[in-house]
Formats: sequence, C-alpha cells, structure tokens
Amino acid sequence: MFSSLRFRLPALFLLGIVVSGLIASVVALRLFQGYVLNRSKADLRREAVGLTEVFAQQAITANDTGALPRIARQLERATGDRLFYVGVSPVPGKNVGLELLPQSTVDWRSGRTITFEFTPPRANKTYVAVARPLKLEKKGPAFGDLIVAKPKTELTQQLVPLLERLALASLGGILVAGLLGWYLSRRITRPVLALSRATDEIARGSYDVDLPEVRGSDEIGHLADSFRQMATRLSDAERQERNFLMSVSHELRTPLTAIRGHVDALREGVAEDPEARAASLEVIAREGARLERLVGDVLDLAKLEAHRFTVHTEEVDMERLCDQAYNAFGEEARRRSIDYAKRFEAQPTILSDGDRVLQIISNLLSNAFRWTPDGGRVQLELSTSNGRVSVAIDDNGPGVAFEERERIFRPFWSRDDSGTGLGLAIAHELAAALGGSIALDSRPGEGSRFELVLPSGPE
Repeated sequence: MFSSLRFRLPALFLLGIVVSGLIASVVALRLFQGYVLNRSKADLRREAVGLTEVFAQQAITANDTGALPRIARQLERATGDRLFYVGVSPVPGKNVGLELLPQSTVDWRSGRTITFEFTPPRANKTYVAVARPLKLEKKGPAFGDLIVAKPKTELTQQLVPLLERLALASLGGILVAGLLGWYLSRRITRPVLALSRATDEIARGSYDVDLPEVRGSDEIGHLADSFRQMATRLSDAERQERNFLMSVSHELRTPLTAIRGHVDALREGVAEDPEARAASLEVIAREGARLERLVGDVLDLAKLEAHRFTVHTEEVDMERLCDQAYNAFGEEARRRSIDYAKRFEAQPTILSDGDRVLQIISNLLSNAFRWTPDGGRVQLELSTSNGRVSVAIDDNGPGVAFEERERIFRPFWSRDDSGTGLGLAIAHELAAALGGSIALDSRPGEGSRFELVLPSGPE
C-alpha cells in the first residue's frame, strides 16, 4: 500500500504543503516579531520624550520648592512600562523617585537617546528600553538618562494569537490539501492502474482490452489514447502475422505439392513419354520460380525495413521498361477479356535502379489485375511533369475504402485475407528507397488509380 502511486502522490502532496506551511509560518513569525519589536521601540521612544519632559518639569519645581513629587509609580501604572534612572539627581540631595541603575548600564554622559536591551539587578527578565537624557534646560547639561523599559516577554506574548491563527490556517490548509490530493490521486491513478492492468493483459497476449475514457487533453489522456492506438496496432500486427503465416504456408504448400507430385511421377516412371516428362519439368520449373518470387519478396521486405537495401544507379529508359511490364500481363488480359491499354505521353530516361522500378510497376499491375473483374479495364500511363516521372495504373475494380487507404500499404495485410499482402508493401517501400512515392486515388465501387512518382535523378 505505502509503495503504491495512489498513496505516494497524496503523501508527497501533503508533505509539500506541510513543509511550505512551516517555512511560511517561520518567515511570518520572524517578520511579525521584527515588526512588533520595531513598533514597541518606537512607542518607547515617544513615551520617553513625554516622560523626560514631565520629570524635567518636576525637577525644576522641586528646585524651587525643595520637594520632589513621587509620581513614578503612577506613571508606570498609566503607561504599563517600567521607569529607571541612571546618573545624578537634578535636585541636589534629593532622590528622583525612580529605581536607580548602575552607572555602567548606559553611557548617560553622551547626551544621546539610546535604544538597548538589559536585565535590571535582582530581575530575571530581559527588557527592551529607551534611555533619554534628562535636562533641565534645552541646551543645558544632562544630569542622567531616564530609562523607559518594557519586558521582552510581553512582546513575545503578542505572537501567541498569531501562532493560534497560523495553526488553524495550517490545519485547514492540510485538510483541504489532503482532500485535493486524494481527488487528484484518484483522478491520476485510476487511468494509470487501468493502463497497468491492460499492459498485463497485453503481456499475456490478449489485445482485446478495455481502457477508460479519459476526459481532457492532458498527459494522462494522451497516454491513454496512445496506449489504445498501440493495443489496436498490436492486435492488427498479430492478425497480420497470423494471416501472413497462413498465407505463406498456403503459398508455399501449393507449389511444393505440385513439385512433389511431379517429382514422384518422374521418379516412379509414370511420366515415361517425352511430352509427359517435358510437361512435368515445366510445372516444376514454373512452381520453383513461384517459390523463388515468394522468398524473394519476404527477403526484400526484410531488407527494406532494416534499411539494408542497396540501390543501383543506372540510366533507365522508362518507355522500354513500361513496355516490358505491360507485355508481361498481356496474356492474362487476353485470357480474362480485360480491356488492357497503355498511354505513353513521354519517353523519359532517368537515373535509378531499373530492376527495382520494374518490380514496383509489376507489383502495381499485379494488384490491378487481381482486383479487376473479368471483362474489366486496366490502363498503364507514362508521363513527365516538373522534372519528375509519373507511372499510373488505372483499373475499374472495387476500389479502396477511405479507412483502408493507409493499411493497404502495410505488409501482410490483405482486404480479403488471401495472398501474402506483400506486393503493395514492397512497392511502397521500394518507391521510398528510390526517392519517390506512390499515391492512391480510389473511388469505392468505381476503381483505383495508383501513381508512382520518381525523380529523374537519384535523391
């Protein structure tokens, strides 16, 4: 439980909130403490000004009357401060009525107002104090310093309400953060856990998994969409692999069966006359060539996908090459009564790999004849435009649905699950290897147009 993402996310979230709250509280306390101390010192300075004037007037009166009023305790009760005195009495032979401090407490002879902290004799408290010179005349000498002091503990007591409010605010913040962290954790981890379960299912070979619909366009939603696409593609890849194995097995078994039958007939002497022997050898040669083409297609695709395919550069007469590809299907067109035509609008010569260009065009023509019904139409076109050569194959077959136009060039994929599904895939990869491309324009129910576009020179 403690190692799960569902627990660690809110825990880390709460830890971050608590640490941030503690740092903010410490900073706030230090700022507030400094503010209170500065404000208290300012108040003490103002009070010191007024109290020294009061005591100066009392000293002047006492010098005239000979008696110094005892008002220190009344002033302490009125201000809430402690009053001390350092120096000599301004009334000869009389006590100023204030608690006297040692002469070393403050340098009262400097004539300056001083802010300081001290601990009075026989006391265990630290005081914040302001010492102000006591003068009977404005420009006269200072007889001593009147010290107005406040216990420092009173300043810290003002922090208690702030601490209480900070504690309440922190508890409220932690509660809100905990609820928010719990909500975010469930929102984040629910699809992640679903993806984890789906990953386990896919690892076991089951690609039919249900993934939750994640609303929004955040990273989790993108991850779920990408995972869903990955599962779909893995399922398609597995189906294509299964279809490929079945197709290749069928494609291999058919010629092998024919070859084996004729070899057995020749071995057992069934085909003794020269014509029968020649026919058997012809079948063996034809089926052997068929096997060679199949194995060659698989090897070509493997080399293309591994980028280990070598392209030879030579001058290629495109008109002659297209004629060669066209004539290879003439007999099939005649046998199936297909309207087979060619239209060459140019006689270009390009620098490319002639054998591979012929292979591309032958694969495209083979695909067209495969899907064109008997009595249909197939046309081969050759043209040039903007320094590029175009070879197009038109047919009036069933066409290709929009959602199948990307998959049709994938290896091992076939619309009717027959054949190896390698012809168009190899043509597409070869075109890219030669610096060209194959475009498809299809109208379901009306036919398709595959157009091979090649540069006039190597790219």
